[in-house]
Amino acid sequence: MTYLPLSILDLALAASFILINALISLAFRLNLERTLARATLRMVVQLAAVGFVLKLIFDATSPWVTLAAGLFMAAVAGFESVSRLERPFTGWQAYGLGASTLLVTGLLATLVTAAGIIGQTPWYQPRVVLPILGMILGNALTGVSLVLDTMSDVATRERVSIEARLALGATRFQAFDAVLSRALKTGLMPILNTMAAAGVVSLPGMMTGQILAGVEPIEAAKYQMMILFVIAGSTALAVISTGLGAIYLLSDDRHRLRLDRLKHPPA
Repeated sequence: MTYLPLSILDLALAASFILINALISLAFRLNLERTLARATLRMVVQLAAVGFVLKLIFDATSPWVTLAAGLFMAAVAGFESVSRLERPFTGWQAYGLGASTLLVTGLLATLVTAAGIIGQTPWYQPRVVLPILGMILGNALTGVSLVLDTMSDVATRERVSIEARLALGATRFQAFDAVLSRALKTGLMPILNTMAAAGVVSLPGMMTGQILAGVEPIEAAKYQMMILFVIAGSTALAVISTGLGAIYLLSDDRHRLRLDRLKHPPA
């Protein structure tokens, strides 16, 4: 069995399902039609462009080209991690925290997977490294964004409690203990739900893609288990690193709460 190619007509038929979203928006007056159109167009353009770019990268098979592509992916992921925060941070520090955390955890987990677990030779083979890095960054990105959003939101709502603990002599880590715990639980929830539902509620993307490409279901399941293990671990590292970093962003060296570092600080 080989993979099943898709024609333009096939894609057009699949795209008709977007009309369901548009009809719901119109029926309930959600005013999401323009947002839906922009998101759909952006998705099509991005994926088409990525398809052409990846072909060039795969043909190059250069560690420097692979590294450059990975750095670009991490930079974009860092931007996405802070772009939709309800209470965004001022300055570049939050972006730097998100991008550096995703870069380090993503590259580390990818190299361990490609070189150590799969035993890919050469280890920098972009056909293996970039798809794995993309899956890791995509999941870790969600966790990082949720942690930053939760930390800023809960710190604002629990301002009095945090400042009271700081006034009584608690360090910033002690004062933010409950906030951090809530943020970590929120950041880890998506990957935990994904793992719990895998194989029963849904067939994850990697397994589905391999099955459609002709791989035996047992082998596809083994690869999916491997990638979920790696994603879970890398997401946990990204989440805890982001949570600790957010404490530094929301406080200073004198252990004072610094909500003025948010773009919309409370009055």
